[in-house]
Amino acid sequence: MTGYRPLLKSIDMEQIDARGQACPLPVVRAKKALAAMGEGVLEVLVDNETAVRNLEALGKTLKVEASGEERGASTFAVTFAKDAPTGGGAADGADATTVGADPVAEAAPTGGVVAVIPSEFMGSGDDELGAVLMKGFVFALTQLDELPETVLMYNGGVKLACTGSSSLDDLRTLAEAGVEIMSCGTCLNHYGLAEQLEVGEATNMYVIVEKQASARGIIRP
Repeated sequence: MTGYRPLLKSIDMEQIDARGQACPLPVVRAKKALAAMGEGVLEVLVDNETAVRNLEALGKTLKVEASGEERGASTFAVTFAKDAPTGGGAADGADATTVGADPVAEAAPTGGVVAVIPSEFMGSGDDELGAVLMKGFVFALTQLDELPETVLMYNGGVKLACTGSSSLDDLRTLAEAGVEIMSCGTCLNHYGLAEQLEVGEATNMYVIVEKQASARGIIRP
């Protein structure tokens, strides 16, 4: 954006070198740094495009402007531009959900139901049977009176959202109904499937853990 970079240079910049660090460390470090920052610019260096996407997704979640660019061989930079917190609101800017909040209510889950799929097979013993059972499991999710808020897939489970999967139509049905379909980016890269993801989006381990921690209920095959 014209005029954007000169503006950034006039503001103190903090840098995190997260190259060589496995998911979800770059996201966790960036989130902590942004939380401690009132206003300013945070630059995070990483060494792969999956980390760039994860950091840009973090910016979107936190409503902080984030943009990534390649800086050379195996080096990418994601720049966050955080505005100063605005005043006003309950108790002069204090979070109304924390002031005088009931500790029990505060600890209560805030999310919806989450379905977790860690494998392309359901159960163990016979993979052919396991594949049939898993296909039935994903279909059954589409028939629930209350659909899950999110479907999380990791390890071999990410294969269900990729080209050639027999569960693609059912996952698309869920996505069209507003269900988040999220696959572990590290897992997609491990299996060489990053370019074959057909439904949903790649995510990171921090989000996978966060979604489960805040879930009202978890469905597992």
